[in-house]
Amino acid sequence: MSTPRIEEYLEAIYKLAAERGGAVGVSRLAQSMGLSVPSASEMVKRLEQSGSISYNRQREVVLTDQGREEAVSVIRRHRLAERFLTDHLGFAWDEVHEEACRLEHAISPAVEARLADFLGQPETCPHGYSIPNANGDVAARRFKPLTDVEPDETVRVAAVPEEEAELLRYLAGLGLVPKAEIKVIEVAPYGGPITLTINGESAAIGPELAAKVFVEFGQ
Repeated sequence: MSTPRIEEYLEAIYKLAAERGGAVGVSRLAQSMGLSVPSASEMVKRLEQSGSISYNRQREVVLTDQGREEAVSVIRRHRLAERFLTDHLGFAWDEVHEEACRLEHAISPAVEARLADFLGQPETCPHGYSIPNANGDVAARRFKPLTDVEPDETVRVAAVPEEEAELLRYLAGLGLVPKAEIKVIEVAPYGGPITLTINGESAAIGPELAAKVFVEFGQ
């Protein structure tokens, strides 16, 4: 039987796997959830017994089809909740993640279906990530970090981290939000700043921040 804690683990595994190519180390999982490795290991054992995850040859965690279905379901509810909170209740995009974490475990399938209809079947959350559809399908999109954009290349922001409220407020102040048009002007050597324009306005950011901003390519 699924519980909020199990759903949180599956959600975390899914997101980390998307970043790292399908498999997640237990230590990385523990770090992302702010837990000790022994605590994460114990839950991972439970998830394996329930059929939600398996291990690859490197003893990394891999979602099974069942686990992916469960993870995608909770992510869909989470991102629909974020859209509702920002679009209809007036929450700022840096406020909605924690609220959606609470709501995602309480939304029933019936409420989920009506909420999606009410919102007009949105395709992305406020932070730019795809919202899985009712069948669990996730739109294929090609992302790369802003650090991989070459000088004179023009791109659009695809997605930004959703969990760091302070970072989101800073990005909003810069205009680095989904769909914003960016042109990289210059990349300073030795880890120096990246000079760019954001919707035509000049700005400079460090490589650590740029690595957290994802842009779409190959469209």
